Amino acid sequence: MDVFYAIFGIFLVFNIITTGFSTCLLGCSCTNDNLGRSLLCMETPMGHIPENIPNDFTKIRIENCHLTEVPRGSFSQVRALEFLWLNFNEITLMNIKSLEGLTSLTELRLQGNKLTSIPWTAFQSTPRLKILDLKHNRLDVLPENALRHLPALTYLDLSFNQFSIISKEVFTNWPLYQTAQKAWGKEGMVSNVVLSLHDNLWLCDCRLKGFVEFIREVSPPIILMNSYLKCSSPASKVGKYFYEVQPKTCMKPVASVTESNITLSLGVNATLTCLVKARPLPSIQWLYPLKIIRAFASTQTQIDDEAVTSQLVIPSVHLADRGLYTCMANNFIGNSSVGISLNIDSPNSSDPLPPPVPMLSSDDSPHIDIRIAKQTIYGITLEWYAITDNPAETWFTIHFGKYDSPKKEMIFIGPGINSYSVSDLLPVTKYEVCVALKNHPPREGQCIVFVTGSDISELEQREKLIHIIVIVCAMVLAVPAGMYACTTEVRFSCVDRCVDLWKKRRRRAENTEGSESQNTFDSLQAASDEALCRESEEKPTKRRKSEDRCKGGSAAHLY
Repeated sequence: MDVFYAIFGIFLVFNIITTGFSTCLLGCSCTNDNLGRSLLCMETPMGHIPENIPNDFTKIRIENCHLTEVPRGSFSQVRALEFLWLNFNEITLMNIKSLEGLTSLTELRLQGNKLTSIPWTAFQSTPRLKILDLKHNRLDVLPENALRHLPALTYLDLSFNQFSIISKEVFTNWPLYQTAQKAWGKEGMVSNVVLSLHDNLWLCDCRLKGFVEFIREVSPPIILMNSYLKCSSPASKVGKYFYEVQPKTCMKPVASVTESNITLSLGVNATLTCLVKARPLPSIQWLYPLKIIRAFASTQTQIDDEAVTSQLVIPSVHLADRGLYTCMANNFIGNSSVGISLNIDSPNSSDPLPPPVPMLSSDDSPHIDIRIAKQTIYGITLEWYAITDNPAETWFTIHFGKYDSPKKEMIFIGPGINSYSVSDLLPVTKYEVCVALKNHPPREGQCIVFVTGSDISELEQREKLIHIIVIVCAMVLAVPAGMYACTTEVRFSCVDRCVDLWKKRRRRAENTEGSESQNTFDSLQAASDEALCRESEEKPTKRRKSEDRCKGGSAAHLY
């Protein structure tokens, strides 16, 4: 019996000691090998990353566990972690601080998840990362500075995603690529970098020109896992390999018409046609006086890879259809417009023909409030509110372009329309946009000056990362020329204040219709806790201080 108790005691002590050294998560297994201690969780319905992961693991593998996100500091306590595999989960979001504390991490695998964007600045926390596997996700945008914080990477897998356009600068700006190229030329020896980019939705038009050329010329230290990349669009290039296509340089739209002044008989059907040449092909819309009341059908016919015609069909024209019809074309480089003046012959000669475009005299000074209403994928949407004697007959002109450019684009907007979208803004650029009466230069208080940003660090947590960061905080009221906004990382609380102020200003303008309005920005300046706007007369030193207080500091060096 004594022998039995002795054996039992030894077993009990051994079991306690063993348990102490093998603490593991429920439903997972833990092992020790020459790489250190490993945690393996397979098909365990976790839903989220456990908070009680022991801190002595060097390898963690959590797969098919229904994870949906990687929150901030998910593994920050596991300081020795070198290998992290989170494959085949349902991860849609990575926090910008999700890799915090992982200075020893060398391998990160996120294959088979649902990621639409990656917070690339998160890799500031992983300076030793060598392997990054992101294949079989839903990524569609790769910013030019995406690889800036991956100096040690030797394997990057972006295959089987939804990329359509990538700039070659993504790789030529990569510090590792630049360093490796120099070392290769001098020493003839350098570690190769393996890139996997196949099975994406490559759009082989002018926007991919630089990348196609880069792929053709790629050589060590970069090696493509599959160098036969195929085009998925446009239709004329589907299935072709990169080496078979010759993308041309992109071109701003140029709109033209064969006749700019047309006279028709009452009751006939009219077809207005404009021809647009552009690379890539543009989107086209027609603007005309009665668009809100009568929407006419338009069709587009593609002539070739860089030309398209648009036709606007007006059935049984009547006198009310007289006026200016504007064909507007936009692509990511810019826009172009051309007008067709439509006149109608009246059988009753006693009917006076009103002017095709209602005009206001130069003495009129309507109150116009303009604001940036929202951010789109590649630009902004403008809204304006005007107090005029005949709002249903008032035409407007939008003047838009780079701030320091003497020549601005002019877009004519018909009556009843009070919004317009500007597409494809450039990063780190100062723009001016004005809304004025038709055929009149903009007056003081009818312009907004704003700056696009380039810092992507705080905005990468958005569901869809845009290639350039444009506007966060909406500008409101009528901002005089010389005002500006820092627009990349302003606190969102200011947007609500801005909108409230604009609504109050609008109500005040309605109550004082007909009186002259002084379009100042004092009210916004007093209410803004971010010091968004400063008068242009301020000294440069004060302006720099103001810009430092703005979180969108990328705009500062433009002034």
